Amino acid sequence: MKLIFDAYREFIPDFEDFLESLNRPIPTHLRINRLKIEPPLLIRALREKSIQLKKSLAEDETLFWAPDLALPGNLIEYYLGYIHTQTLTSCLASLILAPQPESFVLDLCAAPGGKTAHLAQLMHNSGLITANELFRDRHGLLNTTLARLGVLNTVLTAYPAQEFPKHCFFDYVLADVPCSGEGRFRAHSEKLRVTGPRKTKLAELQKRTILRGFDLLKEKGIMVYATCTYDPQENEAVVDYLLKNREAELLPIQTGLAVEPGLTEWQKEHYDRALQKTVRFYPHRLDSVGFFLARIGKPS
Repeated sequence: MKLIFDAYREFIPDFEDFLESLNRPIPTHLRINRLKIEPPLLIRALREKSIQLKKSLAEDETLFWAPDLALPGNLIEYYLGYIHTQTLTSCLASLILAPQPESFVLDLCAAPGGKTAHLAQLMHNSGLITANELFRDRHGLLNTTLARLGVLNTVLTAYPAQEFPKHCFFDYVLADVPCSGEGRFRAHSEKLRVTGPRKTKLAELQKRTILRGFDLLKEKGIMVYATCTYDPQENEAVVDYLLKNREAELLPIQTGLAVEPGLTEWQKEHYDRALQKTVRFYPHRLDSVGFFLARIGKPS
């Protein structure tokens, strides 16, 4: 592991603790689906089965750790759509985008559908979400997730995210882009799937995608750019590319959690100072998938 991530030693704080955290499995995290049930009823039902939940965010009634629950997908509550297994950092992408009811939302890379369904929950199943997923063989899983969770305000499309047509514009865009997935790496489960030249190709795709996502925003619209990786070339460098090519504004992110600010330089590359407003999540600071988030506004 040290060889895999040693290039990041200079910016990951308490690097040895970070490496140690990768020996632990990613904990089970649940989102209670308010489109189908209110949290107190679900919590009571699980408690009767001796399943204890621990709140993840003080101000959120739907996000919980389930420390003693190994197979949540086997619960009847899962099949009924009352709960969805989703990592905490993944849920934060939707919470930080914070779409309002009756708004128009684009989820550029939607499968497998957890974030799309979370957006629908935050919007109370109102407005319209366009859930875009290029690969049609993933539409079955996406449809199944949305149906199980009772999502009614969503249509599916199948465009390349970086070429999504400019026929309509959106109040909110979520660009949770394909990435090298380093944040999901754990020593005994997830392995690194993308390295070397493939990462360079990914970064180019990410730059094209963030430009298209921004161009699809209405004036005063908001976009969240997200990855589950640590590589600055897929994170800060991509957002910096947007700032250099569009009149975009980085907006502050408030989570109340243990986060690190985005980088402003790495390996002799210098990024816009505004990149400090982006946030990085590390598994030894917050026991979840490693993540990067940027909240971007389009001025009027």
